[in-house]
Amino acid sequence: MRIRTLPAATALAVLFSSAALAVTSAAPALADSSTVLPVKSTGDVVVDGVHQRVFISDPTSGKVVATDYSGTVVGTVDSLPGVRGLELSADSGTLYAAVEDADAIVAIDTATATEAHRYPTGDGTQPEYPALAGGKLWFGYRGSGSGNIGSLDLSAGDPVVALHQDTTRTWNDAPILGSSAGAPGTIVAGASGQSPNELAVYDVSSGSANRTAYAWDPGSSSNLTDLAVTPDGKDVVTASGAPYKQEVFKLSDLSEDGSYTTNPYPNAVDIAPNGAVAAGTFSWYDPDVHIFEPGVSTPVRQYDFPNTGTSSGSDTLAASGLAWAPDAGKLFAVSYNATDVYSLRVLDDPTKADTTLTATAPATATRAKSLGVTGKLTSNTVFPSGTTVSVTRTDDESPAGKALGKATIGADGSYTFADTPPAGGKVTYTVGYAGDEYHAGATATSTVNVTRTATMVTLNNNGKVYAYNSAVKFTAHLGTTYKNRTVAIYANPYGADKPEKLVKSGTVDSSGNLSVTLSLTRDTKLTAKFTGDTRYALATAISTVGAQVKVSTALSGYYTSKTAWSQTYRYFHKSKDPVYDTTMTPYPGRKYKVEMQGYYQGAWRTTHSAYLVLGSGGKDTLELMGTPPTGVRFRVRSSYIDTTSGDNVNSTTHGTWKYLIFTS
Repeated sequence: MRIRTLPAATALAVLFSSAALAVTSAAPALADSSTVLPVKSTGDVVVDGVHQRVFISDPTSGKVVATDYSGTVVGTVDSLPGVRGLELSADSGTLYAAVEDADAIVAIDTATATEAHRYPTGDGTQPEYPALAGGKLWFGYRGSGSGNIGSLDLSAGDPVVALHQDTTRTWNDAPILGSSAGAPGTIVAGASGQSPNELAVYDVSSGSANRTAYAWDPGSSSNLTDLAVTPDGKDVVTASGAPYKQEVFKLSDLSEDGSYTTNPYPNAVDIAPNGAVAAGTFSWYDPDVHIFEPGVSTPVRQYDFPNTGTSSGSDTLAASGLAWAPDAGKLFAVSYNATDVYSLRVLDDPTKADTTLTATAPATATRAKSLGVTGKLTSNTVFPSGTTVSVTRTDDESPAGKALGKATIGADGSYTFADTPPAGGKVTYTVGYAGDEYHAGATATSTVNVTRTATMVTLNNNGKVYAYNSAVKFTAHLGTTYKNRTVAIYANPYGADKPEKLVKSGTVDSSGNLSVTLSLTRDTKLTAKFTGDTRYALATAISTVGAQVKVSTALSGYYTSKTAWSQTYRYFHKSKDPVYDTTMTPYPGRKYKVEMQGYYQGAWRTTHSAYLVLGSGGKDTLELMGTPPTGVRFRVRSSYIDTTSGDNVNSTTHGTWKYLIFTS
């Protein structure tokens, strides 16, 4: 017997002031996943695309935490009291951290997540916000009762710190700094948490900070939390508590240049290299993250965090808690709940809006006569002018398909394409949209029966799901034809090891039917084919059916079982580790999903789920170790989940729940 140990002592977590049992086995990363972070606060988030790491500063604990793209912690840099702002070098080799309470800038090796150098900035400077520009590292610092801008020059053998770079005025506090590769000799500064806001732009190409633009109360905004400079170096986007939008200002003169409408209260902004804007808000009852195309004020997508705490409102976004992956394929967001539990949320493909494409051609047409294919391309975001769809025709003369060209969509997304089909019989037009940075691709098809009279073949049971090894009768029905009354039925079980095969071929009976009975052990696609004749066109019908797996589970180690709450509960002494056995239909690489739930406030609530690998014989044993809470109702079940269990050869099957309670 193979025994997998699941240490329940570290997996038992508080659920709404109760206790919940959680399995700690690793599970595959899922889209839009969430992982609890070992931090007490957050100051900044930076993504290193080269090493695929996310760095989060924790001012309260005085550390920087490094995770991989799934949120798993891979390193921690300690002894950084009050660490807040982070800045990544252009080559992603070094992360610069402003360590306020150590009066230093610390260089972190991103490959090893270890401190490489520490550069003192002067007693009482309290640096907070770093930004790279003009060949130097600039930083906003607090100083003695006021703020200013300093620089760190690492180009020479000895690092050089220069303070009081802003000679035109004194900031009330350490200013937030921002820069962009699109404006390599420029930094932008903003007053943090002040009402009203004030912004300034500096030319730092000479090595000194020369103010080129200044604005007091730009956009009638207040309580600045975050800012980001656009990749082209043209604008700065700000996140302030008010108004309820991320405002845009030109770097040339800090005049208004648009906005991105969100909701109360803006507290974060980050811009991907392709210009996509992620805008964050502190919102208990509204969406927390809003994704925009550059210059478009309506979001392409929004995210509303769930509630993992004890308050009525949902989890909220941490200030400055957004960071893009360099390829814009992922957005990382740090959230926290009412009990100050922080989580790293990984949002996949956030910039791509859903796209729908339709295609309509006449059901019948005459060979060598022109016909039209029409349809519509739609999305909740606007398509660029000149967007096209491609059209391909498949017929007896071009069985592999022939590209016919492209059709440009109109302002309302509609298109029209004309074609003259050269062959009779079944002609299929496939219309495709390749997608772009902000829209997913889409495909639509339409079939025309040209010249020959159409007939129909049907095949029953499509979409049905059956228990494992059920004997199922499939019946193909052939409509009116001329001479050919032969139908062939093919079965294609899921899985590369079982190719499609002919299961029956013959002449239909007087009712037009041909039947075959199959024992289903896998999801199967069946195809009934009529090859046509001189008067009637070929016809095909497909029926895709599901076959479940066999799954059984058992709990052992309990000292008694009782019927309670209309279920059979196994009772365990808290000193006894339960053993949970799962037996399931095996398949190479197959995993099963184990789910744990606790009962609280009148409902079962999932505490954890994980995908575990089955043994080669289709069995697995879990031993739940630790000191669990007593008196709490738990239940566990094992399931096969189509595709996410490692394969797609069967249909989703849930085992029965097993119920358990721990006693003293």
